[in-house]
Amino acid sequence: MDTDNKIPVLREGFLVKRGHIVHNWKARWFVLTPDKLLYYKYEGGKRDSCQRGKILLKDCLITCPFLEYENRPLAFKLQTKHGVDHFLEACSREERDEWAADITAALNKLQATDGGKPMSQKDSAQSRLQNINLSKVLDSMYDVHSGIKLSNHVEQGSTYSNCFSGSAVVDWLVFMQLSLTRGEAMTLASALLEEGFLQTVGQRSVEALRTASLSEQFMDDSTALYSFSDSFKKRGSVKSERSLSAVELSGKVVKRGYLLKQGHRRKNWKVRLFVLRSEPDFLHYYDPTKDDISPVGGFSLRGCLISSLDDNGVPSGVKGNIQGNLFKIITKSDIHYFIQAPTHQEKMDWIDAIREHT
Repeated sequence: MDTDNKIPVLREGFLVKRGHIVHNWKARWFVLTPDKLLYYKYEGGKRDSCQRGKILLKDCLITCPFLEYENRPLAFKLQTKHGVDHFLEACSREERDEWAADITAALNKLQATDGGKPMSQKDSAQSRLQNINLSKVLDSMYDVHSGIKLSNHVEQGSTYSNCFSGSAVVDWLVFMQLSLTRGEAMTLASALLEEGFLQTVGQRSVEALRTASLSEQFMDDSTALYSFSDSFKKRGSVKSERSLSAVELSGKVVKRGYLLKQGHRRKNWKVRLFVLRSEPDFLHYYDPTKDDISPVGGFSLRGCLISSLDDNGVPSGVKGNIQGNLFKIITKSDIHYFIQAPTHQEKMDWIDAIREHT
């Protein structure tokens, strides 16, 4: 999956991109170079040699996080100097923030080359927080159109309604420009928690509040849950209910990433977002082109066998013009899954992580 060796590659990997004319979402292989972002299509398990498009980075503006797509909280936006918007989605918050950081660094270098000043923070977090009215922040969070989105979350087999995750709050505070950085947003969220505007929901956030220092009370974590406090509640109450179907999704997320999976019937290769969870140990996969937040498939890792497949030739059971970096999982019920990683290192990382939970 290398590009032209003459062009320095700063970063590469799968992102999901929204189309310009038809606003559907498609997985593409992106390559970041010092002055442009290239993207390629995958066919039959192999990257197309011809690029599908490019985004010239000079004078681009980046918005990360970009929260106007309710079901795509991991999206960010690149706007070119001609006002063309490109919407991209990563597989995790860590991946999204790393892509945004690398793109921002490239933008800063281009700007410095032209004699401009790199982007920088204007005010310190402390001085900004001193001037913030927490009641107004809370009112903005309640706003029906632009406020924080309430949804259902699962923790240890219990489903909590009308709440939000800690990382969603941090994303929202940065997106609304109430905070410049994620660290600053955590400090602001901790102040909201300390003043009683927000309350903890579920064991993870409760434990963090009990053990953490004052500045670390709030967790920038997708598994730490919070809600509006009862005394300030305007948009529904938190309810907890047990759901057997939700138990397998209640485990701690150990690893996330885009991988290619071969279909069982048509044997075609599709990019899927894989999520590895522990306690209980499950591997689920999602269709990143759909807005549906439910997995399209998954299985328990108990009793599974996982093996690396040789890159020399096409292994038995595999079809298509594959790139390599294959591994196979055989479930306890003897269902075979053929999966392809973008790189050899990622293949070995996934194999090691899955083996720890089989």
